[in-house]
Amino acid sequence: MPISIPSGVTINFDEKSHIITVKGPKGELSQWINPAINVEEKDNALHFTINEDAPVVDRQKQAYHGLYRALVNNMVVGVSEGYKKVMELVGVGYRVSNQGNIIEFSLGYTHPIFIQVPDIVKVETKSERNQNPILTLESCDKQLLGLICAKIRSFRMPEPYKGKGILFKGEVIRRKSGKTAAAK
Repeated sequence: MPISIPSGVTINFDEKSHIITVKGPKGELSQWINPAINVEEKDNALHFTINEDAPVVDRQKQAYHGLYRALVNNMVVGVSEGYKKVMELVGVGYRVSNQGNIIEFSLGYTHPIFIQVPDIVKVETKSERNQNPILTLESCDKQLLGLICAKIRSFRMPEPYKGKGILFKGEVIRRKSGKTAAAK
């Protein structure tokens, strides 16, 4: 499947170093592409084909074909539209605040947790009375955004008994019943 290039997005592929660079209104991203894959731009679309001369096993070439097509597609979508993740802190006394790109969490430990995110990620926190605190992360890099969300989620994984933890907005935790009364 070819990747259509939206207006405002420019793509540059260097044949020697096998690096593709995608620039758009939201930012600039680059990715190395295995020499087993050829990249061509025609009719305002990117076409990925398998290089039959490359010294790689055929199954691996097919895997690379799908991998690099998906990675470049994520880059094109990221620099044109961007990615957004919304996380919710569920638990009594859980709080989140930010000063620029430094996020401070209060998650029931004896100490606050600080995490600094790269400048390419925009952070927004929202705390309202009688509502769970909300953390919104936006970026053009899907991989980096997922990595940061996984790190933040690891501070307090959602647990199935009380439903507390750091969840993605709209995520449903399957609840378990606690201990049952002793048999009579």
